[in-house]
Amino acid sequence: MKQINIGGVPEHFNLAWYLGLKNGEYKAENINLRWKDYFGGTGAMCKGLRDGDIDMAVILTEGIVKDIIAGNKCKIVQVFVETPLIWGIHVAEQSKYNTIEALKGTKAAISRYGSGSHLMAYINAENNGWDIKKDLDFEVIKNLDGAVKGLTEGKADYFMWEKFTTKPLVDNGTFRRIGNCPSPWPCFVIAVREDFLKTNKEDVKTILNIVNNTTSEFKDIPSIDRMIANRYEQELEDVQEWLSLTEWSQENISKQTIKKVQDELFALNIIPEKWDYKDFVEEL
Repeated sequence: MKQINIGGVPEHFNLAWYLGLKNGEYKAENINLRWKDYFGGTGAMCKGLRDGDIDMAVILTEGIVKDIIAGNKCKIVQVFVETPLIWGIHVAEQSKYNTIEALKGTKAAISRYGSGSHLMAYINAENNGWDIKKDLDFEVIKNLDGAVKGLTEGKADYFMWEKFTTKPLVDNGTFRRIGNCPSPWPCFVIAVREDFLKTNKEDVKTILNIVNNTTSEFKDIPSIDRMIANRYEQELEDVQEWLSLTEWSQENISKQTIKKVQDELFALNIIPEKWDYKDFVEEL
C-alpha cells in the first residue's frame, strides 16, 4: 500500500477528507493517505511541501501562487473550495479599536510571512485605501493560540482569520470582530509537489475522485450540520450559515483566476513578477 502525505488546516472546510479516511475509501484503493493538521496555516504548509514532509496540500490560493513564484516546485491540480474565504477582522475584547478605519497604521498579527493572514492584511489595506508601505506593520504569532496571546497582551492590534473558525472566540469574549474581508477569488486549492506528481499521477487522480465524490454531495449528508458543530465546537446556526455560503469545486483553477491573483499580488508588491498559467497548473 502506497503512503501519501497530505496537509491542511484543522477546520470544517476539510471534513470531507476526514470522512473519506474514516470510511476507509483511500485504503480500498490501496492508498494509505496520511492527513497532517497544520495549525500554522498556509506558510507552514508551504514549508511542508518544500521540505517533502507532505506530498499534497489543501491550501489557500493566494498563498501557494506566491510560494510557487518564490521557488516552491508545486502544481495546482484542482480548486477545492470555489467560494471566497470570509476573513474576520478581530481585535481583543478590551481593545480601544472599534472600526476597520481605526486600525490604519496599527500592527496586524500574522501566522507567518507569506501566510494567508499576512497576504489578506494587504488586501484589506488596499480595500480601505491605506498606504501599504506606511499603514501596515506585522507581529508574527504562528497560529490561532498565538493570536489570542498576542492580541490579549497587546503585542498586536488586530488579527485576520476565517470568521467561522474564530466565532467561538468572539462568542466567549476573547475577540471582537469589527469587520469582514472576503478573498477576491476561490479560497482553497489542492497543490502537489512536482516531483511526486511525475511518478504518482494516477494515485493523485484517485484521491481527487474520492474526495470529489464526497464534496459533490456534502450538503446532503444526513445531519452534516450537527456533525460539524460537534466536531469543531461551533454553534449549529453558525454552521448552517457557513454551509449556505460555501460551495466546493471538482474542477481545476481557471486562467482568469490565476491572472486575478497574480495581478493583485503584483500590484501590492507581494510578488516580483507574473508567470504563465502553465507554470502553476497541471491538468490531470
